[in-house]
Amino acid sequence: MKCLVITKKQLTVFCSVVLALAVVLFGGIGASAKSDKKLPIYCVETTDKKVALSFDAAWGNDDTEELIKILAEYDAVATFFVVGAWVDKYPESVKQLSDAGHQIHNHSNTHPHMPQLSKEQMMAEITACNEKIAKITGKTPNLIRVPYGDYNNAVIETVENAKMYTVQWDVDSLDWKDTATPESICKRVTSKVKNGSIVLFHNDAEFTPEALPQILKTLKEQGYQFVFIDDLILKDNYEIKHDGTQCKIENDN
Repeated sequence: MKCLVITKKQLTVFCSVVLALAVVLFGGIGASAKSDKKLPIYCVETTDKKVALSFDAAWGNDDTEELIKILAEYDAVATFFVVGAWVDKYPESVKQLSDAGHQIHNHSNTHPHMPQLSKEQMMAEITACNEKIAKITGKTPNLIRVPYGDYNNAVIETVENAKMYTVQWDVDSLDWKDTATPESICKRVTSKVKNGSIVLFHNDAEFTPEALPQILKTLKEQGYQFVFIDDLILKDNYEIKHDGTQCKIENDN
């Protein structure tokens, strides 16, 4: 009889994906009928062939240098969402990512379930991580990806009060799964990317470095330009549709 063994990291990422999907499928759909339901940005409506690559860094650090080399080889930029505790443990990697031209943004300080915190505690998580990143890079983040994809109105309102934007993803590479292979990761990403997509990877996933070159090559051949999330999203005069798509509000005048 075989027993399925799930690591703490795999369980954490699985919970993140399930929660994010639940919000989109249930919370997001309700947003069209309930106008006070706040949503993060999952992707951006645009006619431009632009895609934003993102990596969450919360656990190990085995392949960060390799990811930097691969991204450089294909002249691709990426947005890295890092946990403050990860910054404490790997400050040299944060500097390497920044020096290589990538953007470093907020993934909370201790990776908690933000909706379980008070607004004051949420702000403390955001501020502490921002300060750690700014100390190394000289730049204060204006984007946050909340842990586990777990948010509610209070979370988004707190982020807004911090003058920041809450960002999710519309293409999940699923590079964290035990069943993942370089081929499955590549096929999933390249088949789902569209104009304005935000792609989720993880910096310590086993097969991501092997899958990434073919993904970058394919997307470039399809005419996509790699951009930072900060450059992709709209900063004002926008609305977020029920599926998390950020789009410009067209003025009648």
